[in-house]
Amino acid sequence: MGIPEAHRSRQSTVIGLIGLVTVTTYAVAGTMQILVWNPLAAVPGASLDDIHRRLGSTGGSLGQPVVLAWAAIGVVLAGIVLALARRLPATPPTAILAAVLWLVGLGAPSHWAVAFGAGLSLADGYGISGATYAPWAGVLYLVSTAALVGLIALIATTLCAALTARRNGRRPTST
Repeated sequence: MGIPEAHRSRQSTVIGLIGLVTVTTYAVAGTMQILVWNPLAAVPGASLDDIHRRLGSTGGSLGQPVVLAWAAIGVVLAGIVLALARRLPATPPTAILAAVLWLVGLGAPSHWAVAFGAGLSLADGYGISGATYAPWAGVLYLVSTAALVGLIALIATTLCAALTARRNGRRPTST
């Protein structure tokens, strides 16, 4: 016997809401990492205004519009997952959890891609490495890695449960 639909719907909604908060937090931290923390760590003693002026004089920038678009896309996608959880009550909570974990997991490669231009501009403008100087990108990448490991574990346990149910001659229940 499966979980009642109303309970599943509440579970899915809570998971979707936690996902929205998580992705929003990730987006804010990722934006701050690219636009504030890393430039200040890369050029100690310089203000953000000094860094922007210097990059502007060399034809570079931190790519604010691209970074903000990256953050907004992540939040909108997480909002869509929450909306689907609320609008489709039959959606298993594991499906919503998988979508949330996938979004958080995609944070690392997409953040790296968006941060690349800012790092390149800092390297060109200051004659330094384009590497990450502030530690927070590493924290974000660990969070994304944990989400992907969680997604793999979720898929594996769901498949094992389905195979066990099939072997025992029952229909698998979705949780």
